Amino acid sequence: MSKIALFSDIHANLPALEAFFADVDSRKPDFIYCLGDLVGYNIWPNEVVDEIRKRNIPTIAGNYDFGIGRMSNECGCAYKTDQEKSNGSVSISFTNQIMKPEQRQYLRTLPAHIRVEYQLNEDKLNLLLVHGSPRKINEYLFEDRDEKSLLRIMKDADADIMCFGHTHRPYHRILDAGEEGQPYFRHAINIGSVGKPKDGDNRGGYVMLTINDNSSVLDRDSVQVEFIRFKYDFEKAARAVEESILPNDYAENLRKGC
Repeated sequence: MSKIALFSDIHANLPALEAFFADVDSRKPDFIYCLGDLVGYNIWPNEVVDEIRKRNIPTIAGNYDFGIGRMSNECGCAYKTDQEKSNGSVSISFTNQIMKPEQRQYLRTLPAHIRVEYQLNEDKLNLLLVHGSPRKINEYLFEDRDEKSLLRIMKDADADIMCFGHTHRPYHRILDAGEEGQPYFRHAINIGSVGKPKDGDNRGGYVMLTINDNSSVLDRDSVQVEFIRFKYDFEKAARAVEESILPNDYAENLRKGC
């Protein structure tokens, strides 16, 4: 049996990352993977990068990491209003100003995807880790995504289990990909956000994925997905925003989990 901890979207929130490590260490997973967006929206991008590197955690690039790694003024974020766009410009400019060369270089060299192939019961089981989607680093895969569209994305990527972040809203959908009476189940798992949740719960979140000897695409319930929430000092993170040049809206987002 393999217990795999998956986390994402820390967004320079060091208090949340430290609380995550305390929680995940107590659960003793076999493997830990990070699905990107280490930086942006708060004051500790370098410290977050350092903590990830210190633990040698396999990590992929998020859209924000991709932009900052290249010192771009674009983060690939889909801001909906002029106010959000204005706030976003302040955030990426601030992050570019305080990012140190060594930490920026780390972001620049992060891979886009991680693929893990299991060989169980004479079958293979492909786990694919992406930030947004296999097609695009900043594509949003929300829970209400049309099932045919989601299945097509996973089939094209040869993913039996696809884990991703980017929307900051956790969910698990089991998709029936079977044909002509033959069962075949694929799992789409959004792992939520450690440092900037947007589902109305201000606690940080991550996923513990369990794959065992009997896990198979033929059995819809043979892959276990546990959504874990943990408390952290969100007031410390919110005050850090308010004491910086970052927009106060980001502090309220942390307090409300939105």
